[in-house]
Amino acid sequence: MPWLALSLAVGAEQAEALSEALLEAGAQSVWVEPEGRLHALLPERADAHAALGHAAAAAAVPVPAFETRIVADEDWVRATQAQFAPLCIARRLWIVPSWHEAPRDGVVLRLDPGLAFGTGSHPSTRLVLAWLADADLAGARVLDYGCGSGILAIAAAKLGAARVDAVDVDPDALAVTADNARVNAASVGTFAPEGLPPGDYDIVVANILAQPLLVLEPLLAARTHRGGRIALAGILDAQADEIAGAYDTHFDTRVAAREEGWSLVEGRRR
Repeated sequence: MPWLALSLAVGAEQAEALSEALLEAGAQSVWVEPEGRLHALLPERADAHAALGHAAAAAAVPVPAFETRIVADEDWVRATQAQFAPLCIARRLWIVPSWHEAPRDGVVLRLDPGLAFGTGSHPSTRLVLAWLADADLAGARVLDYGCGSGILAIAAAKLGAARVDAVDVDPDALAVTADNARVNAASVGTFAPEGLPPGDYDIVVANILAQPLLVLEPLLAARTHRGGRIALAGILDAQADEIAGAYDTHFDTRVAAREEGWSLVEGRRR
């Protein structure tokens, strides 16, 4: 069946919100290339201008300029697959789409691109994956808050964590996380925020956006064991000091890494 392919340039601050809004507006799939071009797949007879207008309104951004073209199923699959080769994170962690052969060495996550965030292609995701790869997770209890595709939770499980829980407000994200965990033979518990059992964690990661991270500080602090560590991402470089300052109430924080305009803030619970 032919599809309508939508393509547009998008700023880093707008990418996640606009991607999610396009999915809500009827896009079959959405992804963002590392250099910032967003692609969406719509039904062939969809009104691209109306869908993008609805998504832009929901994301509270102006309607951007865009291009469209009709593509066949097989053309779209080839075009999508060509964008995603195996991705090495740090020294030992690989993100490998299902159509590629896995490297012989290292820890391999099988994850196919679908949603724009959560495939390892976005700098904020790569920052947290690299942080996890360098952490000592053996026997650790790990919480991924705002799990999306589950990539961070699954990585933690495959890197040796003893218990991994994933939380998201979106039931579809929890279903995707559970499916991806099964594909990777990883043990990951999935919960809506209100369903997460009591208890704290040695490691808490949250790759969301700056404003939700500010609101969530008391909750994430309460879920982090004293002496435990937290890694926060989805933060633009200009927002990093504000996030670090907000979390100084309960953590010793610092900006630990930066990549392509995005920062990772880490902290140790006091």
